Amino acid sequence: MAERESTVPLLSPQAEELLKNLHGWTLSEGAKKISKEFTFKNFVEAMEFANRITLIAEAEGHHPDLHIGWGKVVVETSTHSVDGLSEKDFALAAKIDQLKRK
Repeated sequence: MAERESTVPLLSPQAEELLKNLHGWTLSEGAKKISKEFTFKNFVEAMEFANRITLIAEAEGHHPDLHIGWGKVVVETSTHSVDGLSEKDFALAAKIDQLKRK
C-alpha cells in the first residue's frame, strides 16, 4: 500500500521537534516553512550547489525555493499542498545538508 501524504500541515511543536534533527535550519514565524543559508567562496560554487539541489528536488518530487546570490544560496522549503510544513520538508532539508558535506 502506498504511503498517503498528510493533508494537514505540521503543528509548530511537531515542526520544532523535527527541526532538532537538522543543523542551522530555522523555522519561520507561524511554522509555515524552514530555511537555511549556505555560503560559498564565489558565485560559481553557489550555482553548482543550487544545481545539485535541483537533482534531489526532482527525484523527490518536492521543490524548495532557492535564492541565489554571490557566494550564497538560501533554501526555503514548505509543502504547498498543505499550506505549511510536512515531513517531506525535513527529509529534503536533510538531503540538502548532505550535499554541502560532500
